[in-house]
Amino acid sequence: MLEYEFEEVACDEGGGGWSPFGGFGLETAAHQEVIRRRAAEGWRFAGFVPKRQRAGGFIETIDLVFLRETPET
Repeated sequence: MLEYEFEEVACDEGGGGWSPFGGFGLETAAHQEVIRRRAAEGWRFAGFVPKRQRAGGFIETIDLVFLRETPET
């Protein structure tokens, strides 16, 4: 059986954001720390889902999705 967990990560680190004069100027590294920590705990990264988004399409937060095998009971 598979067990899933979700962890929210903000996409607003480092300042920047969307500019009408040249695309995006945003970068985040918080997801790397979360994925490494979860891997050390036995979780496998499965993907992400945008959680909060502005009207212009800018993603403010995402849910990282993790899974692991659990013993059948």
